[in-house]
Amino acid sequence: MISTLVRQRIEEREGSLSPYAARSSQSRGRERSEEPSPLRSDFQRDRDRIIHSKSFRRLKHKTQVFIAPAGDHYVTRLTHTLEVAQIARTIARALNLNEDLTEAIALGHDIGHTPFGHVGEDELNNLDPDGFRHAEQSLRLVEKLEKEGRGLNLTWEVRHGIVSHSKPRGDFLGTPPADGLSPEGQICRLADAVAYLNHDLADAFRAGLLARERVPKAVTSVLGNRHSERIDTMVSDVVESSWAVAGLDGLDRVSPTITMSPPVRDAMNVLREFMFKEVYVPADRGEEGQTGRRIMRLIYEYFGNRRDEIPQEYEGHGKPVADHVASMTDLYALRVAEGIEPGIAKSFSRALF
Repeated sequence: MISTLVRQRIEEREGSLSPYAARSSQSRGRERSEEPSPLRSDFQRDRDRIIHSKSFRRLKHKTQVFIAPAGDHYVTRLTHTLEVAQIARTIARALNLNEDLTEAIALGHDIGHTPFGHVGEDELNNLDPDGFRHAEQSLRLVEKLEKEGRGLNLTWEVRHGIVSHSKPRGDFLGTPPADGLSPEGQICRLADAVAYLNHDLADAFRAGLLARERVPKAVTSVLGNRHSERIDTMVSDVVESSWAVAGLDGLDRVSPTITMSPPVRDAMNVLREFMFKEVYVPADRGEEGQTGRRIMRLIYEYFGNRRDEIPQEYEGHGKPVADHVASMTDLYALRVAEGIEPGIAKSFSRALF
């Protein structure tokens, strides 16, 4: 009885949120109905299911940008995810939105990523007849593949936020968000960019790929020179520019959006294009990026010809080869490739042993 009152109290507290905030008691629900948790709202329950999933744990050995780096302080897909969640929660709390929904979307947004980061995703997209997008794969995992094919049975709001987080190259704030995307989902979409632009830049400095003075003045003059200063500038600007979403000014608006002011938005777009040209594309074309592509082709072809070696959990959902290959961590993919073709992963020997 007492535990049921806990959930009721959580849902009552959501009543004080912005009128634009999602409320767990008004969720569109799950694909399969369940008894509610006595201690957690539906969004809190979704967050916990994602954290306890196998897909989430595998993120610790998946590439962000630099494949199998030798240093201990490079960003992985897991640390990126945690940074996105932290930034997104800060914005959601400041704007009086649903922090639990925001956190759940942020923690689940990248669980569908392949080994070897965007190199692996792009190569798998070339290999699979149906194409491959990590946001759609994240949705497949929570709907179909996790828990031996039963999925996590998350709420509609979390699933929609996860599948809608990807952004086109260029000024993505200049295009409307996905139809029906909640303010919480919009926060995660923008927090993802804030996180990866800043930590990928720090990793590029760490790797010696970039000198700090190469960062364009159009970026540093607006966002700042230090990692923490840039993030603080961007997050503070999102809150200032999106304040209508907080619903604290008493004005009625049909669909306020999460956005940035023109100067900060322009500086972010300059930084984003700079990172594509100076970091992301060179990392793809470098020796390790090309080796990553060869390994993806090797293991995809191998399991395409040996379907009996694919774990049973990936059967029955239409794409067992792509699902299995996408699920692999960098380390596992390297070991599988070495077993098929010894020596192919020699440039990654530091990660294998």
